[in-house]
Amino acid sequence: MAKSEPKSRTVVEPLAQLDLSTHSTSSPIRSLSLSSLLSDSQTLIFVGTQSGFLILLSLSAQNVSFLKGVLVGNSPVESIIVLGEVGKVLVLCDECLFLVDSLLTQPPKKLSFLKGIIVIAKRITSSESESSNLSEINSVNLSNYPSTSTSTSQRLLQKLGSGIRANGVKVKEQEQHRQGNNVFALVIGKRLILIELVLGRDTDSLNASVVILKEIQCIDGVKTMVWFNDSIIVGTANGYSLFSCVTGQSGVIFSLPDISSLPFLKLLLKERKVLLLVDNVGVVVDAHGQPVGGSLVFRRSPDSIGELLMYVVVVRDGKMELYHKSSGICIQTITFGGEGLGQCIAANEEGGSGKLLVVATPTQVICYQKVPYEEQIKDLLRKKDFKEAISLVEELECEGEMSKEMLSFVHAQVGFLLLFDLHFEEAVNHFLQSETMQPSEVFPFIMRDPNRWSLLVPRNRYWGLHPPPAPLEDVVDNGLMGIQRAIFLRKAGVETAIDDDFLSNPPTRADLLELAIKNIIRYLEVSREKELTFSVKEGVDTLLMYLYRALNRVHDMEKLAASENSCIVEELETLLDESGHLRTLAFLYASKGISSKALSIWRVLAKNYSSGLWKDPAVENDLHDDSTDAISGREIAAMEASKILEESSDEDLILQHLGWIADINPVLAVKVLTSDKRPNQLSPDEVIVAIDSKKVEILQSYLQWLIEDKDSNDTQFHTLYALSLAKSALETFEAASSSDNIGTRGVEQTKCYDFGKNSIFQSPVRERLQIFLQSSDLYDPEEVLDLIEGSELWLEKAILYRKLGQETLVLQILALKLEDSEAAEQYCAEIGRPDAYMQLLDMYLDPQDGKEPMFKAAVRLLHNHGESLDPLQVLETLSPDMPLQLASDTILRMLRARLHHHRQGQIVHNLSRAVDIDARLARLEERSRHVQINDESLCDSCQARLGTKLFAMYPDDSIVCYKCFRRQGESTSVTGRDFKQDVLFKPGWLVMR
Repeated sequence: MAKSEPKSRTVVEPLAQLDLSTHSTSSPIRSLSLSSLLSDSQTLIFVGTQSGFLILLSLSAQNVSFLKGVLVGNSPVESIIVLGEVGKVLVLCDECLFLVDSLLTQPPKKLSFLKGIIVIAKRITSSESESSNLSEINSVNLSNYPSTSTSTSQRLLQKLGSGIRANGVKVKEQEQHRQGNNVFALVIGKRLILIELVLGRDTDSLNASVVILKEIQCIDGVKTMVWFNDSIIVGTANGYSLFSCVTGQSGVIFSLPDISSLPFLKLLLKERKVLLLVDNVGVVVDAHGQPVGGSLVFRRSPDSIGELLMYVVVVRDGKMELYHKSSGICIQTITFGGEGLGQCIAANEEGGSGKLLVVATPTQVICYQKVPYEEQIKDLLRKKDFKEAISLVEELECEGEMSKEMLSFVHAQVGFLLLFDLHFEEAVNHFLQSETMQPSEVFPFIMRDPNRWSLLVPRNRYWGLHPPPAPLEDVVDNGLMGIQRAIFLRKAGVETAIDDDFLSNPPTRADLLELAIKNIIRYLEVSREKELTFSVKEGVDTLLMYLYRALNRVHDMEKLAASENSCIVEELETLLDESGHLRTLAFLYASKGISSKALSIWRVLAKNYSSGLWKDPAVENDLHDDSTDAISGREIAAMEASKILEESSDEDLILQHLGWIADINPVLAVKVLTSDKRPNQLSPDEVIVAIDSKKVEILQSYLQWLIEDKDSNDTQFHTLYALSLAKSALETFEAASSSDNIGTRGVEQTKCYDFGKNSIFQSPVRERLQIFLQSSDLYDPEEVLDLIEGSELWLEKAILYRKLGQETLVLQILALKLEDSEAAEQYCAEIGRPDAYMQLLDMYLDPQDGKEPMFKAAVRLLHNHGESLDPLQVLETLSPDMPLQLASDTILRMLRARLHHHRQGQIVHNLSRAVDIDARLARLEERSRHVQINDESLCDSCQARLGTKLFAMYPDDSIVCYKCFRRQGESTSVTGRDFKQDVLFKPGWLVMR
C-alpha cells in the first residue's frame, strides 16, 4: 500500500542575509564554510570568491556583518576547511594550500612544498576501532618534493628541525604539540597523497609543517572527494571509486552514464554515511562503499548539498529543498532567488549544534535557522496535521532528539484537539498512548465544576491550542455550531478546517454525545488498571458509573458495583435510586459493607417481582429463549441477599431476612444458616427459635448440619432432630396411606414433606429417620417412641426398642410385623445366645393374635442355624400341626450335625492328650541331659576355672559359675538373651504329630 505524502512543514526559517555585491572585495562566490566554535552566540562564515578573496562574515543576534577580507590568490578559492580546534583555516587556491587564522588578522601563509592540488578532503573518523593510525606508517622524505624555499637552512629544518628525521620517524617532542585530527587527502594529477598538518608551538602564529603519510596511485579527472575512516571515495566524470588509505588498493563503486551531471560527494556526519550524487538521485553508501537504505530522488540535479540533522538540503536555481533522510520525502521548499541566478552553494556546521544552515548565491549570503521542534509540532497541530505531528515526534524520539515524556505530552495534546473536533474515538486512542496524562484530566468533561474532584484536575493547558475543558454536552454543542458555520462558509466559497465528512453528512447531537460517552468510558476502563492515587480512583469509578447510567448500560453498572471498586456511595445513591437502578445500588451497598441497606433493597425487589409491579427478568428472557433454566427475578434477589448473609455475623440481621428468603428458596435459607464464610457462627438456640415452624425441612437441615458437620453432642439437638424426622415421617406415611385408600396416588398433597423436586433433601424422610435412629446414641428413644407408638412405622419402632434393649419386642416386629426373616436372624446373631434362636422359632410356630404359624420361616431358621440348637428342645417346640415333609429333612440334618459335633470333639480331645504326652516326654529328656565338667572348663562369663565349683547352665548351653549365675539371674544368659522375653525352642522339643 503506497504511503501518502505528508503536507509540507516549516523546518527552517530565514534568519539573516547579506549582499556582498557592494563590497570592494566582492566577486561571484565560489566556496563557503562555517565555524561556531568561538562562542555559542556567534558564528563565523568564510566565503571564497572567484577572484581569490577570502571573506569573513559574523552571524550574531540575527544579523550578518562583514568583518574582513583578504586576498589569497589570483584564482578562485576552491575549498575552505575550518580547523576549529586550533583556530586556523586551510584554503585551496591557485592549486596550493594556504593557512590563515580564523579572524584573518595575519596574511595567508602558503604551504609551498606541494603544488598542483586539485581536490582536498579532511579525514573524518567515527571511532578509533574503525580507523587505522596512519601516524605509525613511515613518512615520506620531503626532499623528494620540489620546494620554493631558497634557504639551505630552511631545507635542513624541513628534514630535521620540523619534527621529521631523515628516515621519516617523528620526534616525540614535536608529537606532543599536535592538535586535533588534522589529516588530509590531496589529489595532485594522478597521485593521491595523505598528509598530516603539524602546527607549531605558538598558536597565534601560522608556522606549520606537513608530514607526508602515504602516496597512492590515483585516477585522472577527480572532481570531488571524501575521506571517511580508512576509505577515500573519489568522484570523476566517469563514476565513483574507493581507495583504502591503509593498503592503497582501489575499486569502482559504480560508473556514471556518458551524459550526466558533475559528480558530487557529501559526508552525512550524523549517520556516518556518504551520499553520492548521480544526476538527481542521491545514493547513500557506508564506509565500504556498500549502498545502505533507500536512495533520495531530488526534483532536479542540485548545485550543492548540505545536511541539517535528519534532513538533506539541496539548492539550485534559487530554490532550497529539504528531504527527509529516511523517507526521502521533500519536507520543505524555500525560494530565495529566481531561475538563472547562477550556481548556489549550501553549507552547514561541521561540528556545531546543527541548527544553522547558510546558502550562498553568486552575490548573497542567506542564513537559515532550524525551527525548534516544538514550534514545528505546534504548526502541524494548528494545521490539523495530527498524523504528521505524531510521526515527527516519534521520529525525534527514536533519534534521541526528544524525550519519551514529550511524546506522551504530544499524544495528549492531539487527543484534546481531536476531542474538540468531535473525533472522540481517535482522541481516546491518543489519550491511551500518553503515559503522562492523568485520568483526572477528563473529569471536567463528565461533571461540571465545581465538584468533589475539581482540585484533582491538573491545570495544564498544554500549548493552549484547544479550549478549556468543558462538559461533553457543551463540547458537542459547540462542535455542531462550528459545523453549521463551516457549512455556511463553504456555500460562500470559503474553505474551513472542518472535516469533510461532517460537512457532507452532519451528525446528530444524540449520536455524537453517545459516541463521546462510549469513548470516555473506554478511557476510564483502561485507567482503572493503572496505579492511581486513592482520590483519583474514587473519581474514575464514580464518574464511570455516571457514564454507564447515561447510556443505561445496566449490565456494566451492576458489574462495576458488584466488583471491588472505589465508587463514592454518597454521590451515586440518590442518582441510582431516582433512576430506578435499585439492583446496581444494592450491589454497590454490598461492596461497601452496607449490608442492611443492600438487603432491604433485595427484599423490596423480591416483593415487587412477585406482585407484578416490576417486570421479571426471567419473563423477559423467556420471550427470546426457550430454555427452562431461567432464574426468576425473585430467586435472583434471594440469591444475592443470601450471598451477603452468608458472610455476615450480624445475627439479628440474618434472622430478620431469613423468612422471606426461605419463602422463595429454602435451600438458600439453609446455606445462610450453615455458612462457614462468616467469622463468628450463629447461636443455635436463637436460630432454632427463629425458624418458622412450617419450614420443617429448613429446621431439619440446620439440625443435621449441627450434628453431622459440626459434631454437636448436645442431646437436645439430637432429640429434636429425631422428633422432627419422626413427625415428618408420620405425616408422609399417613398422606401416602390416604392416597392409596382413595385411589389418587398422583394427587398433590397440601402438606407433603417427602423428597421431590421442591424438597431440600434428595432422600425420603423415612430413610433419613432410620439412618439417624441407628447412627446416633444421643437422642431420647423413649420420646421418639411415644410419638410413633400408635403408628405403622414398625422398622423405626424396632430400632428404638433395640436402643432400649427390648429384644423380644424387636424380634416380634422383625419376624411378625415386618416378616423380615433375614433381619430377625441377624438380630439373633447380634444377641449371640442360642436361646434367641429358640425364642424366634417359638414366635414363628406360635405367632398368636390369630395369625397362622410361619412354617417356612421356621424351616429357614432351622436350615440356617439348626446345628447350634438343641435337637430335643427343637422337637419339643415343633408344633404337631407342622407338616412332616417340611421338617423331616431339617431335623435329620440337625441330628447328623449333632452326632458329627460329638465325634469331632472326641477326636480333638484324643489329639490334645497325645500332644500333652509328647511335650512331657521332651521336657523329661531335656532335664535328664548330662553335662561333663573337667579341670579345663571355664566360666563363660568371668573365664574362671570351674573345677569343683558350683555351676549353672542356661537353655542356650552357656555355662557360668555360681557367682556369675547369681549376678546374671535365672532368665538372662551371658549372651544377653532374656528367656522370658525371647523364648528358646529346640527342634527336639517340638511335637511332630
